[in-house]
Amino acid sequence: FWLKPVPLHSEGLEAKAGSPLRLASSPAATMQNDEGRIVDLYLPRKCSATNRLIPAKEHGAVQLNVGMVDEAGRYTGEFFTFALAGFIRQRGESDSCLNRLLHEKGLLTFSK
Repeated sequence: FWLKPVPLHSEGLEAKAGSPLRLASSPAATMQNDEGRIVDLYLPRKCSATNRLIPAKEHGAVQLNVGMVDEAGRYTGEFFTFALAGFIRQRGESDSCLNRLLHEKGLLTFSK
């Protein structure tokens, strides 16, 4: 197949001074299903501790699902998702960051 050049004044495209060519926000530019949910192939994750974007090629990052349990210790089907970047894990701070995040959600108390 052959790629043909797209002119700058094509419908759905806009160019700003000093920035690369970007797709304008039009219905054709966003990938949503009939229900309005985003169905892009790749949505980047953010580190829960630092709010940094986690690149697709970072192999040191982890994503944890912490499940909720009832008084009898049975899983209720609800969970919280936390993503930790490899940067945090490499520095050895993932345990303290996870403790802080769990405390902020009310899942961990530090009282004796």
